[in-house]
Amino acid sequence: MEYKKITQEFIAPTVEEAIEQGAKTLGIAQDKLDVEVLDQGSKGLFGLGSRQARVRLSIRNGEEKKPELNPKTERATVEKPIAEKPSPIVTDTVEIEKDPVLKLAEDVVWELLQKMHIDAKVEAKYVAPIDERDQRMVQVEILGRDLSILIGRRSETLNSLQYISSLIVAKEYGEWVPLMIDVQGYRERRERQLKVLARRMAEQVVHTGRRQNLEPMPANERRVIHLELRNHEYVMTESVGEEPNRKVTIILKKQK
Repeated sequence: MEYKKITQEFIAPTVEEAIEQGAKTLGIAQDKLDVEVLDQGSKGLFGLGSRQARVRLSIRNGEEKKPELNPKTERATVEKPIAEKPSPIVTDTVEIEKDPVLKLAEDVVWELLQKMHIDAKVEAKYVAPIDERDQRMVQVEILGRDLSILIGRRSETLNSLQYISSLIVAKEYGEWVPLMIDVQGYRERRERQLKVLARRMAEQVVHTGRRQNLEPMPANERRVIHLELRNHEYVMTESVGEEPNRKVTIILKKQK
C-alpha cells in the first residue's frame, strides 16, 4: 500500500532551516523527502529588505509508514508541532502586522550593533508628538552592559548611530521617521542640559526682544525645549524647517 502523499511548503531564514523544520513537522527523515526550492531567500542590506527561504516538501510515493505510527498519530505529528511552536514566518508576520515601523527600527539598530560587534538588547516604542505638525517619534532603547562606547565624546557616536539609523529607516520605509536612540539613560542626562539651555535662551529673548533660533535638533531634543518653555510667562516656542534640519525658535509672546 502506497504512502499517502503529503505536500507542504515551509518558510525559514535559510533553505537548510526550512527543510529541517519541514522534516521535523512531517515526522520523517530528510532523505525521504522530495525538495523543491521555491525561493532561496536574501539577506538584503543590513538585514533589511530580506526574504525568507521557501521550499515545498513532498513525501515520496512508496515510502512506508513508520511502524509505530497510525493515521491518528501521523496527523498529530503533523499538526502538534505547529500548534506548540509556530514557524518563524508566522511569528515574524504577526510582529510586522502589529507595527512595521517599530519592527523596522529595531531591526536596523540591532543590525548596526552586530556590525559593531556589540551585544545588546534593542526595544522600540512610540513617543507622542509635541505639536500637531510634528510626527510621533520612535524611541529605541539599547540595553546591556558597558555600552558607553556607543555614546562617545559629546554624544557624537550616539548621534551618528541615530542619524545613520534614521536614514536607513527612512529609505526602507519610504518617508522620514523621527527616531531617537538612547543608551543606558544617557538621554535623561542630556535632557537636563537642554532644559538649562532652554531657560538661558528664553532669558536672552526677554532681555533683547529678539527671537532666538537654536541649532537643528532631532525631534526628541526639540521636544525637551518645547516642554520646558510651554508655560513660560513671556516666551513661546515653535519648530521651523523640514526634517532632518528642523529646529526650535523662541519668540516673545504678544502682550495683551
